[in-house]
Amino acid sequence: MIPLRDDNPTTLVPWVTVLLIAANVLVFLYELSLGPGLEPFLFAYGAIPARLFEANPQLEQAVGAVVPSVTVFTSMFLHGGVLHVVGNMLYLWIFGNNIEDALGHVRFLLFYLISGVAAAYSHAFIDPNSTVPMIGASGAVSGVLGAYLVLFPRARVLALVPFGFMMEMIRVPALIVLGFWFVMQFLYGLFSLGAPGGGGVAWFAHVGGFLAGVVLIRLLVRRDFRPQFRS
Repeated sequence: MIPLRDDNPTTLVPWVTVLLIAANVLVFLYELSLGPGLEPFLFAYGAIPARLFEANPQLEQAVGAVVPSVTVFTSMFLHGGVLHVVGNMLYLWIFGNNIEDALGHVRFLLFYLISGVAAAYSHAFIDPNSTVPMIGASGAVSGVLGAYLVLFPRARVLALVPFGFMMEMIRVPALIVLGFWFVMQFLYGLFSLGAPGGGGVAWFAHVGGFLAGVVLIRLLVRRDFRPQFRS
C-alpha cells in the first residue's frame, strides 16, 4: 500500500516541511558527489549504536571526530539511495504539512527532531553493539505518521493498493494505511532480531519514532487546533 496524497486542508504554509525536504535532497546530492568518500562520510555522520552507548577509541579513530550525540541529528539527513530518500520525502510531503499545521512551525521542527532522536535510540537499545551506521529520515518521519494517526484517523488517503498482479488507486482511511504500516514495521522488526546486522533496516527506529509521535502530538498540539479533514 503506497500513499500518494491525502485530502486534508491546511491553514498554514508548511515551509518547515518544505525546508526539511529540501535539506534532505541537497544532502543526498552532496553524497552522490563524494564517490569513494561516501562510506567514510556515512560512518562519520551516521548514528552508530556502539558509539552512542560506549566510547570505543578504535571505532572513534576509524569514523572520525564527530561527537556521537551529534550524529543522532546528522543521521536524519543522510540516505542510502534514491528510493530511500524519495520514499521518506514522499511520506513527509503527504503527512507533514498537516502535522505542521496542527503544531505551528517551531513546534513542528522540535517535534520532528525529537521523534528522530527517539527513533535512533530505539534502534540503538535493540542492537547496542552494532557498528553499522543508521541513516535516514525514516525515524523522524515515522513520528509524523504516528501524530497523523492520532489527529486524523478518519482522513482519506489516496493510495496504490495491490490486487494480485494489478495496482489500483483507492481512498483508504488513514487508520488503515498507517495502522497497517506500523504493524508491518513491528513484525519486520521482530523477524529481523535474529538476522545479522538486523537485516539492513532499522525497523525498531520506525517503531520508536512512531510511538514518540503518538505521545508528543498530545503534548505539543496547538490548543486552538481543530481538525478539518474531509471524510
